[in-house]
Amino acid sequence: MYSDDQRVVITGVGLAAPNASSLSEFREKLINGISEIEEVDLRYFGKAPAGTCRFEETRYRKKKENKKGTRAGCIGVYCSHEALRDAGLEPGSYARDRIGVYVGLTEHGTVETENEIYNIKGYGYDVSYWTHHHNPRTVLNNPAGEITMSLGITGPHYSIGAACAAGNASLIQGVQMLRLGEVDMAIAGGLSESTGSFGIFASFKSQGALADADDPRQACKPFDVNRNGIVVSEGGCIYILETLTRARTRNARIYGEIVGYAMNSDAKDPVLPFWERQVQCMQLALDRAAMTTTDIDLISTHATGTRQGDNEECRAIRSLFADSPQTYVNNTKSIIGHAMGAAGVLELAGNLGSFEDGLVHPTINVTELDPACALDNLVINEAVQSRGIGTILNNSFGMMGINSVLIVRKNIL
Repeated sequence: MYSDDQRVVITGVGLAAPNASSLSEFREKLINGISEIEEVDLRYFGKAPAGTCRFEETRYRKKKENKKGTRAGCIGVYCSHEALRDAGLEPGSYARDRIGVYVGLTEHGTVETENEIYNIKGYGYDVSYWTHHHNPRTVLNNPAGEITMSLGITGPHYSIGAACAAGNASLIQGVQMLRLGEVDMAIAGGLSESTGSFGIFASFKSQGALADADDPRQACKPFDVNRNGIVVSEGGCIYILETLTRARTRNARIYGEIVGYAMNSDAKDPVLPFWERQVQCMQLALDRAAMTTTDIDLISTHATGTRQGDNEECRAIRSLFADSPQTYVNNTKSIIGHAMGAAGVLELAGNLGSFEDGLVHPTINVTELDPACALDNLVINEAVQSRGIGTILNNSFGMMGINSVLIVRKNIL
């Protein structure tokens, strides 16, 4: 058992999603299954469904600063300020050198590099026209660094590259650093700017893994027998993590406590998931939380809308949770698309509200359920009023066989 000085709680959430720019708006739209996925026309690629964020980009820094920085940095700065405000904190509420910033990323620098190559094409590829901002824009720690500069934080900052498991990985890092006493507060989450990259769309297209539909809002359909791939989205979600002792001292509102986590590797294939390792990852998180499957009220799935990916995760859940048919299962990507490095943290944030209202938001766009994805208590097309949600298990898996699981508990005992 951890002491209250080592127990880590969530006290603030700031986000930018393809359908919302605040947690309350996000929750409302998820409950009602409102998707704002739209068709984008990407340079060199053409049209495709995608999730783009609309938020007040100059609320916390000037247009000139955004132009000098990156899209991921812009999203990260907005989400970090919003998270602090949501937590009732100022950057100076903690010693600035005792705050850590940990940002999960799937990709970074691709958008900026593609844009800069396109720009110098107009000058005959004369590199003297190449921007001097390129190197600081594309280093992996850029988005975390942009957050520290905006907030005046002098503690450690870095990005965590864990493919689409990166958001969960950043929260795990925050928990570990708080427990080690390396920082007094963690600003942690995930970001994605992937909708600006030709390469990402083209790669998924060449793999046969890019979703398509006449109505872009119906393109992402995990678990449906006719699903045909991933909808690429941008987004961000940042959390404020504090120890339970400090949160109670300042009488903070607590969303929940991170009680279990795990990460492991398939060591099998660069892109194809492996259900047995997913089972092992979920089990390790349960063991660390001192819980069994019957203690979990809701599983937030990673499922992206690819046939093998959905099937492998459903097989893993069915195998491990065979004795827990009362556990609800849902999916958020069906509504917002796949926000890559921000996916796991956005999906967790969207389910936190169930601790208060007991509602489980639906997986939408399921017209004909794939028998391979038929799970007990899978919430489809309409929200369900549960008897109460006290624990959430959040799955987030990624390329190169990286798996991550978080368990968050409502009750602070």
